[in-house]
This record gives sequence, structure tokens and C-alpha cells, in this order.
Amino acid sequence: MARDRAPSLSTELLARCDRAVRRAATFDPNNPTVVSLLPGLRLLGHPVRTEFEATLYEPIVCVILRGRKETTFGERTVDVRTGHCLLVSHDLPVVSRIVEAPYLALLLDVNIGLLRSLYDELGAVSLDTTEARALEAHDAPAPLLDALGRLAALADAPTDIKVLGPLLAKEVHYRLLTAPFGGMLRSLLRYDSSASVMASAIAEIRRRFREPLVVPELARQVGMSVSAFHRHFQAVTASSPLQYQKDLRLLEARRLLRQGAVSVSDAAYDVGYESPNQFSREYTRKFGRPPKHDLVKPDAPARAPRPTRPAQIGARS
Repeated sequence: MARDRAPSLSTELLARCDRAVRRAATFDPNNPTVVSLLPGLRLLGHPVRTEFEATLYEPIVCVILRGRKETTFGERTVDVRTGHCLLVSHDLPVVSRIVEAPYLALLLDVNIGLLRSLYDELGAVSLDTTEARALEAHDAPAPLLDALGRLAALADAPTDIKVLGPLLAKEVHYRLLTAPFGGMLRSLLRYDSSASVMASAIAEIRRRFREPLVVPELARQVGMSVSAFHRHFQAVTASSPLQYQKDLRLLEARRLLRQGAVSVSDAAYDVGYESPNQFSREYTRKFGRPPKHDLVKPDAPARAPRPTRPAQIGARS
């Protein structure tokens, strides 16, 4: 869990990010605003507290500039507030909520290819994977904040982006790799590490999540015994492979329903369910409401999400 005492943030960085959110074409003081600063770098501003909402985190670092957020992953709940950062190394189903608002966060996609390009330069540092976890929260180190601030500043200097952007992105990834909480990223530097093998397995499940999942085949594909595969998969995702696939299916079904493009039955079949009744039961168990609640009819306004209980993300059928 992140420490209670947060480091001070750059006044310049806060002011720049506040200005970027307020001048966004989509800015609404009563609704969340997402601003793309650079490819892979964006701001999220939210004016009010929220209830728990299930989502899928992809590899990312999230620095809290204002407010406070709770994220539940498996049986762990991490509390991140101003000056803290949340680092995610793999695609992880989680539930999260904003508990102090207004909320402002700077989000940078973690580029695994860029991380691995640093392998030869890091040397022995890359082998330090003590207490590696796929989701970690910590005070944001001053060097990381400084590098992110300079990267964000390029949004106001478009002529500098082509030359300085790749250099600053590399520096940010270096700061993440060498941070005390970067153990799982350091594990990902090696293609033969269990962290990398699980990343490959996760990518395969995501690519074919609509198809029946045969765990022994997937374990064999990544070169592990079934028991070792289950153990390492649980360690990274806090989930079994089958539960992970179920989470992907349900999250995708919710997205389809909220788009208003399909019926409840069509959403169930589209994501791989053979029984709409089973789909409805599992959807209700995960999100705390039946799928028809999230069904948006064409030309109808989208409904605001309702609370999701943290325990449901890890529910087993």
C-alpha cells in the first residue's frame, strides 16, 4: 500500500495539467475529462467521487496530481493519493473508485518494447526483482516526476516532440525500471522470465477470449506444466485463467451494451457465452446489476454506472 505521506508536486506541472484539462474541447466541470497530451500520455480529470467500477488496467503508470483513488486487485486494495503513483505491468481486471475529488491524474502507457531495449544498458539492475508485483503503489520519486513533467511540457512545444519525445520517454521508462517498486518491470526485461511468459499467456487469452479456453493447451504453448502455469498466473493476475477470461468477456459485453449496438442475448453470444441465462447470472454477480440495466437503446442517453462491490471482481462460479 502507498505511504500516507506524499512528496510535493511541481507547481508548474500541476498548473500545466490544470490548464490542459480546462482548455479541452470536451471540458465539463461536472463530468470526467480525458485530455491526450502526447501519444500514450494523457490526463484524466474527474470533478466528483465515484463508486466502485470494474475495468481492465493495461500496463500503465498513473501519477495522482490531485485527489485520491482506491484500486482493488484480487484481495489487495491500494490507496493512492496526491504525489503517489500506481504502476501496472500486465493487463489486470480490477475495480477502482475515486474517494477524494476533484481528481486529476497523469497517465502514461508503459511501453514493454522500450523497456526491453534498455536491457543491455541496465545490466545487473535488471536482475533485481525483489517483491515484484504486477500492481504496485508508491510515492512518486522526484526524478520520475521531473521526467514526466518535462515530457508533458512537450505538448506545448510541438516542434520539440520529434527529437526530445523519444529521449524523455526513454528516461521515464528508465526511472520506472530503477524505482524500488519496479521489480515486475525488471522481470519483464527477460523474455524467459515467468513475468514475460505470463504476459504472453495473457495476450493469447485476450486475443481469443471468445473461444473456449483449454488451460493445458495454453500451458503447453508457453512451456509450463499445468500446475506451474496456474501458480504463476495467479501470482501475476490474482485470478485463475478461466476467471480471467470470464472477466474479459463480461467487460466486453458491458461495453457493447453501453454502446447500444446489441441486445442482451446478442452481447452474451458475441463474447462467447452459449447460455444467455448463465451470462446474466455472471454479469449480475460481477457488476452488481443485471445486464439489462446497462443496455442503452439507440439514441438514448447512456446511464451513469452504479456501484460495484470490490469482492465481485474475484467471484468464482
